[in-house]
Amino acid sequence: MDEDLYAEKLAYFKESEKPEVVLLIADESNLIRIVVAWTNIRVARAKNLSPCQGDSECEAWEWLWKNATYSQSELIAKSAVPEHGFEKKMAPLIGNRVLYPDGTINSFVRRYLRDRVLKLFEAKPKRPARKP
Repeated sequence: MDEDLYAEKLAYFKESEKPEVVLLIADESNLIRIVVAWTNIRVARAKNLSPCQGDSECEAWEWLWKNATYSQSELIAKSAVPEHGFEKKMAPLIGNRVLYPDGTINSFVRRYLRDRVLKLFEAKPKRPARKP
């Protein structure tokens, strides 16, 4: 039953995403590194979920994260972000629902990052072929 509640609450947050969260990471390379690394680490829900206390969005979000398990050291290693101050960088990503406690990321952030990568690989003017 708690697992259904977990999935239900997580789905609610994914269905009510806000595009403005993209602004948090737009020019912050360390935050972008954490977001990218987040999708490449093992994230799972706790085997024994704690009881969900309260009905507010904030309480539900905190409950989801309280029941998420991941390796912070692996995230630090894969993001190449300095350990000093790492938690202060994670807090806005979690609090503003950029990262999800199932290892996924906000869909607007995902699209933003994909667009940035595509711009890096846009067709560049071809050099004229050398004549033999």
